[in-house]
Amino acid sequence: MTTAPPILKMRDIVKVFPGVRALDGVTMTVNTGDIHAICGENGAGKSTLMKVLSGVYPHGDYEGQIIYRGEEVAFKDIKGSEKEGIVIIHQELALIPELSVAENIFLGNELVQRGLIDRRRSMREATDLLARVGLEVDPSTPVKNLGVGQQQLVEIAKALSKNVRLLILDEPTAALNEDDSANLLDLMRGLQGRGITSIMISHKLNEIAAVANAVTIIRDGRTMETYPVVAGQVDEDRIIRAMVGRSLDNRYPEHVSNPGEVALEVRDWVVEHPVVPGRLVCDHSNFVARRGEILGFAGLMGAGRTELARSLFGRSYGIHRSGTVLMHGQEVELTDVRSAIRNGLAYVPEDRKSLGLNLIDPIKATIVSAHLKGVERRGLVDERAERRIAEGYRKSLRIKAPSVDIGVGTLSGGNQQKVALAKWMFPDPDVLILDEPTRGIDVGAKYEIYKLIQDLADQGKAVIVISSELPELLGISDRIHTICEGRITGEVDAKTTDQETLMRLMTTTSGTAAA
Repeated sequence: MTTAPPILKMRDIVKVFPGVRALDGVTMTVNTGDIHAICGENGAGKSTLMKVLSGVYPHGDYEGQIIYRGEEVAFKDIKGSEKEGIVIIHQELALIPELSVAENIFLGNELVQRGLIDRRRSMREATDLLARVGLEVDPSTPVKNLGVGQQQLVEIAKALSKNVRLLILDEPTAALNEDDSANLLDLMRGLQGRGITSIMISHKLNEIAAVANAVTIIRDGRTMETYPVVAGQVDEDRIIRAMVGRSLDNRYPEHVSNPGEVALEVRDWVVEHPVVPGRLVCDHSNFVARRGEILGFAGLMGAGRTELARSLFGRSYGIHRSGTVLMHGQEVELTDVRSAIRNGLAYVPEDRKSLGLNLIDPIKATIVSAHLKGVERRGLVDERAERRIAEGYRKSLRIKAPSVDIGVGTLSGGNQQKVALAKWMFPDPDVLILDEPTRGIDVGAKYEIYKLIQDLADQGKAVIVISSELPELLGISDRIHTICEGRITGEVDAKTTDQETLMRLMTTTSGTAAA
């Protein structure tokens, strides 16, 4: 138990946006030296609370009191909070790809001598900081050449360069694979050992159990409860109940599927890497997806799951070398995205912010964007029809937004995902490919997405789900294909298999196994 005074107290924090009371009297205490987790549904107010703390929303723009290290603080901007040792790392990393690791670490905080950047000192200190976070890369390496996990470590090294006392991490492992996630959690423990306090926003209850000392649950902008966490133990049902206001007895809704005729058939599909000659990202892939069926795809990071999906969706990734696609038994040429949509194929991408949505567009424009003919009148968009359709999806998918006129970028991750799904439901496709449909989404919103996926299957659509979470695939799929190094290595019945079998098939390149 910590004996030092709390490093942070936030009292009765209220933050209002037009039409939305995002924070409604949130109160939270963080003990010095702890790793403090914050849980809540998407849109509950977690990120907004941390933006209030870090000065993104300046003092005067919210109500309430912030006590930091025993004194009330009133930050006007991020520089003010960073000066006091509070550093926030957002879910969307704030790195400039073209700059080097060292340049990114000291960006806005450059080491200067006689009015010029001291590059030797920058490289030397960057090397020391990278060693502290366990990242073995040359500090002159452009950030664009690093993986997402490595970029996350660069962000933490950047925070350490600012003499951080309180480190805020917003969904730090949302885009990481299992190994990178484990390394990051180990690093957080190491920083704790050096006296750094951390606040971690996360939906992953197993990670909270692994590293957190306490957890605060927020729902609808209000603090529901805060309680200490015993090492390695978390009452998941208690957290879920507080997050969503109800108990989830089963994380995956019960469902009986009725697979019908083949909607999509892929034969001998071969795709070459767009940059590396001779490297096959899809190596003679063969599979079928049936109407009314949920087909899962499992594979380790880089195995070729997303590459297969994007190459099928109008050849939007890689260089197509050979292979055919049949829709309802008829061969089709999906040479571009337009032809893929026209033939009844839809794809919700893994990276919804970069590839799936235009964040500055309003919800209504985004939802109809993949099928403008559906709202066309005399060559122009019928705004009444656009609004009516968007409002219908807002209500049916329970998108949390005051109106369909607001920008998609103002929504939480879970609600952005619902907009992305609505965008591709509107064209009424026969085959819908969902790439990591629940990444960065809380358990309550996940349940809603699972129900939606099941409803789509019940409507007779073939739904293909790509996921890094094996329990998720086992919980919602009818069949699962495994992929390793661009090859489909297995086909199993989701109801009669287990994670160990999937992992074995995901790590072999020898042939295709059938259930």
